[in-house]
Amino acid sequence: MPSLFKKIPQNPSQSNVKQRKSLLIPRSGRRGFFLLFTFMTMLGWVGGGIASLALEKILRENIPAYFAQNEILWYRIAKLIASSLFALIFAADQSIPLSKYISGWSWMIATAIGWLVANTVSQAWITYISHIAASTTEMSMQAAIFFRILPTAAYIFSGLWLGLLQWLVLRRYVKNALWWNIVPSISYLIISISVLFISSVQNLIPAIHRDVTLYLVTQGITALVLAVIPAISFCRLRKSVSSEQRTVNSEQ
Repeated sequence: MPSLFKKIPQNPSQSNVKQRKSLLIPRSGRRGFFLLFTFMTMLGWVGGGIASLALEKILRENIPAYFAQNEILWYRIAKLIASSLFALIFAADQSIPLSKYISGWSWMIATAIGWLVANTVSQAWITYISHIAASTTEMSMQAAIFFRILPTAAYIFSGLWLGLLQWLVLRRYVKNALWWNIVPSISYLIISISVLFISSVQNLIPAIHRDVTLYLVTQGITALVLAVIPAISFCRLRKSVSSEQRTVNSEQ
């Protein structure tokens, strides 16, 4: 028997208001969040890079007596300590604009650990691939191209580790965020394409300034991409039911 009462359609304006309230980053605050997150991420990249390079230089120049007979091991430890400092500064700067919407401490810890894991995994694979390529005496053109692409692929896919650690934090606050696992890899892919393009036009840069220019441009593009892609992705996230309830309770 057909129902005598038809479901009353929801007022479009009420539906739009509900959708706006469900966004992790409200539409009214998107521009401010985007600019602040981009600025803080780039600041963390530059500041963390300078601090880590300075710390690594100090550690390399001051080898403890215990490692006097094994300098290579100490250099690896120094590299790990410096990388940890960079990861903490980079993650801490990102957590500042995010602390209004999610736990800043959780994001900082997850991003720092995820960055270290991703960086360690990619470096290990790149070293292993380079070793195999160097030990190959005869290599066809197809194999040469393959071994050139493989390190870049290892770098791109290592971003999955960073995405996974960040997703473990985000899933407490947003819904349907499984796609966040590939956000860092997308950033790494764009960075790789940009670096490839820059390398293809490097001959247009005067030789006397080429190395410095390439380094600065590459670092700038890397920092910008690592800031813009996550910032856009954050603006697409929607709050989970529990997060919405916490917001309602806080407003009351």
